[in-house]
Amino acid sequence: MDIFQQKLEAYLENIEEDVKKRTDFIREYIESAHAKGAVVGISGGIDSAVSAALCIKALGKENVLGIWMPAYSSPVHEKDAKALVEAINLKLVTVDVGPAFDAITKEMEKIEKLNDLVKGNTKARLRMTTLYGIAGQLGYLVSDTCNYSEIYVGYMTKGGDGLADFNPVSSLTKHQIRILAEYLGIPKQIITKAPSADLWAGQTDEQEMGFTYEDLDRYLLTGKGKPEVIEEIERLHRNSEHKRLLMPGI
Repeated sequence: MDIFQQKLEAYLENIEEDVKKRTDFIREYIESAHAKGAVVGISGGIDSAVSAALCIKALGKENVLGIWMPAYSSPVHEKDAKALVEAINLKLVTVDVGPAFDAITKEMEKIEKLNDLVKGNTKARLRMTTLYGIAGQLGYLVSDTCNYSEIYVGYMTKGGDGLADFNPVSSLTKHQIRILAEYLGIPKQIITKAPSADLWAGQTDEQEMGFTYEDLDRYLLTGKGKPEVIEEIERLHRNSEHKRLLMPGI
């Protein structure tokens, strides 16, 4: 067994302690803010599924609301979002942000035609706007769902999924998230599905990043990897530093 697998095995061995640490964090943070609960944006993917399951463990199902926010989303993600409801007893509502996306992009394209990346980031920001609107109305806080692997290379949208009130999974790599998902009873099809932010048709995380999550996580957990891959990971880390910092001022 190589050192990468040893790191993953060590996480599995201590998973009960890790879950307690994360649920205590959620509960204490919500209480310290005098909030009533948490909202979680549900994408049909593994990170939001794990985040929602942790919130339910910490706060109880009655104090957690999942929001499915399609914008011309793939049917498989909607199917998996609904499967999550049954698996973890999640209260889920749908807010279709497609019409808002159409309206705002139409206005923006009066200036210049938008590329796929800008359109995708616009969807992410509309979704976060939705989460904050609902959370504000209910007296809840917004849970982020970005894992450590994504955060390290900046694979998140500034003002979108890179913005929330708290994050229960920010120190977990994608591989650790998968281990935790199995422990929490997340449906198998969500765990094994190719990770995607669902920002445009056919989009996957690994295609966009240019390397696999195994390459990334191996480097993050062991410091090892192919030199050219490490160089690209560190380039993305440097270029995305602004996403991990509070807004500078003078």
